[in-house]
Amino acid sequence: MSPRKKGPLQTLQKETDDIKKRVDALLRDVNQLDESKRTQTLQKCLDLQNTVTETLKKLKKLTKADESAPIGNYDQRKREEEERLRTLQDRLKSLTLQLQPQDKDAGPSSMKPEEDKGEEDTEEEDESQEDEDVAEGDDDDADDDQNKDEDKADYREKVISVTQKGTEAYVALSTYMGEEEGDLTIQKGAVLRILQKNGDGWWLAQDANGNKGLVPRNYLKIISSHEQEQESEDESDEGHEDENETSEGQLSVASNWDSVQKAITEIDATDVLSAMGAIPPSFRPSTLSKLLEEGTSYKASHYIQPKLSQSELCFKDLQLDPDTGKVRARSSRVCLILTLWSCRMIPSPGVGLHVLSRHIRLCAFNGTEVLSNIHTVRATYNPSSPKTWSFSPRMSSLLPCLLDGDCFFRCDSSSSDLGILFELGITYIRNSTGERGDLSCGWDFLKLFDENGALIPLRTQELIVHGGTPYEAEANIDTTSSKRGTSTGVLHHMLKSRKLPKLIVKLKSPNTHSREQLSLLPDTMLGCLSTVSILALYRQLLADALLLDRVTMQNADLICSAVLATFPEVLDQSDLMDAFKKSWVESENNLRRSEKKDVTARKKLFESVFMSSVFPLLYSAEMSVPLWADENAETQRARLIYSSTHTITMESMLAPNHKHKAFDISQVTYDLLTLAWH
Repeated sequence: MSPRKKGPLQTLQKETDDIKKRVDALLRDVNQLDESKRTQTLQKCLDLQNTVTETLKKLKKLTKADESAPIGNYDQRKREEEERLRTLQDRLKSLTLQLQPQDKDAGPSSMKPEEDKGEEDTEEEDESQEDEDVAEGDDDDADDDQNKDEDKADYREKVISVTQKGTEAYVALSTYMGEEEGDLTIQKGAVLRILQKNGDGWWLAQDANGNKGLVPRNYLKIISSHEQEQESEDESDEGHEDENETSEGQLSVASNWDSVQKAITEIDATDVLSAMGAIPPSFRPSTLSKLLEEGTSYKASHYIQPKLSQSELCFKDLQLDPDTGKVRARSSRVCLILTLWSCRMIPSPGVGLHVLSRHIRLCAFNGTEVLSNIHTVRATYNPSSPKTWSFSPRMSSLLPCLLDGDCFFRCDSSSSDLGILFELGITYIRNSTGERGDLSCGWDFLKLFDENGALIPLRTQELIVHGGTPYEAEANIDTTSSKRGTSTGVLHHMLKSRKLPKLIVKLKSPNTHSREQLSLLPDTMLGCLSTVSILALYRQLLADALLLDRVTMQNADLICSAVLATFPEVLDQSDLMDAFKKSWVESENNLRRSEKKDVTARKKLFESVFMSSVFPLLYSAEMSVPLWADENAETQRARLIYSSTHTITMESMLAPNHKHKAFDISQVTYDLLTLAWH
């Protein structure tokens, strides 16, 4: 019986195995490389890069229909193969840079800050020696400085020669090897003159040697016009200054050179991923994620606390109604219900990244600053529709707060530009390095007031998602493939307009019951709609402790209340908030009708349920630290929170096998002054 013929994908997998063996062998040879064989090894590395590129092209052309026999999980196996090839490509690029000759033509990118620091330390040590040694050391340093000045001057000449031709100067973020005829091969750090900017993402460029060709725009970074002007001015004014002016000019040149060098060497992770093709060019580091990492200033736990008035003698947003003893209702400039429906045509990252979470972060915004806490809603994702995000999946049990697309929004800012900022983001882990990060896939700003100061109609809104960040010029999100030769006719533009990335949200006014509860919350806050009743009861407990039970309003002693002290911490941990909400709903359903209307009974039940459900978990030694989008940590915490064998009673709390974290007085005391001025 003749052996079974291998299909195209299996054949390509074997080719990849052979390439990997050749790359591994090349890496072993580099460790024992003789200087005389550096050029030969570099050529082998370049040949392997071309082989990987050709193999990637063949892989992209393969389809399931090409196979002679059916293959299970064909798409997944194809993605895994592409990931293997991308990894080999990255290793070869790094090896190419390592093998390149380190001479004057290598440019300033070969100079490292550590070397500069070492030279400074050497100079300090030379100053402590005898006069003759100092003189000799100065001569050596002068030679080194002269070599560096020659390197810098050579590179400045390249920048000036490009900018004097009336065009912008760009620097190459990474090495690019031309794949087709007409492409321009560039090295990292090369200065290029852009002759033509094509809409398909391939720009016609010219290097310092006069070579012309097409390069992908995401490999390039512009050198600011200020730096270019300073370089040209320093060059043209040379020789027309006296000694003092020359010294000042040299300092200016050095400063400008540092700026250019910084633009070349300080490449953030987003530039690297974009140059590799792992993410679309419109992706940016997440703006709102960075704010959340800075502390509690943009978290719900900060905004749920009462704020002091301008005189700091009373509370600004927490008063009692003397007739009823309840928290006095407060109206806010904007109070509405927001529902996230879906996101469409959102571009996906490449195969080199594993996405841990797709989510939307939203907050009150006035065009320049964030005015509220930042609320996060995680999207549900279907691999069969990779560009569509949806929210609020149907569940038999209570919907977790993190997945709930129904949100409340309150803001009392008087800004005429007040609105809601939406940032679509992903949390990823890089397969090759294990590096984690947060990226913004796009954003939109929904302004809530028109030119006349009237609130916009509350209805379903289709918002166009923009690339970049709210603080920079808009970067277009192109959901179609950027290939040369793409049609630019009317039909193409009509089809492209239908494929614009969009976020669909629905705005509506709260009903009477929801409005009453929302009026008990702080003037500015947003969060999950299903938690409003819980937040309102917590505010009532705050009012009782701060306005009724204190001996005098001037008393600022610690208040003994574990609920008041720790509820804000639970509010910032969505899984504990879900556990408390579940226990609260079950206990509230067991109340009699008269007890449900009794505020005193509900407050006592609130404290009882909180102390018996989530408070022990909050300080359990078995509970891992909450980590965003970490599946292992989330699973471990869920196993402890919802374990059927885990029951919290006085006996289980005092059992010897139950471990607690070390006790701290802050667990059971509410510090009015610290929280009020936080």
